[in-house]
Amino acid sequence: MPPAQLAAPARTRGCCSPVAVALEAGMADQLAALFRALADPTRVQILHMLKAASEPVCVCDLTAVFELSQPTISHHLGKLRKAGLITSFRKGIWTFHSLAEPLPAAAGAALALVP
Repeated sequence: MPPAQLAAPARTRGCCSPVAVALEAGMADQLAALFRALADPTRVQILHMLKAASEPVCVCDLTAVFELSQPTISHHLGKLRKAGLITSFRKGIWTFHSLAEPLPAAAGAALALVP
């Protein structure tokens, strides 16, 4: 005979201490995408370089800094672009990148932490 199943007592939200209401799903998704984009040291370095640049930076200049291939750098740039952190444009065969303007509020706050 199987052991008797005990029903868990009903739980009340915030019974021990007040708990904030959950974020809207869209906001949670946006923040998670931002955190994923920032969760790589190479991407943080790229953001640092773009933040310090006075003009858009060519992908060729970024490949010269890192010991990574151009496709790998482009992959990282794509992640940053998808997260809304950078913008890109082509000039001839090269792609140039700069910080997005205006940055979403959460992205601006996160980027403020990058020297």
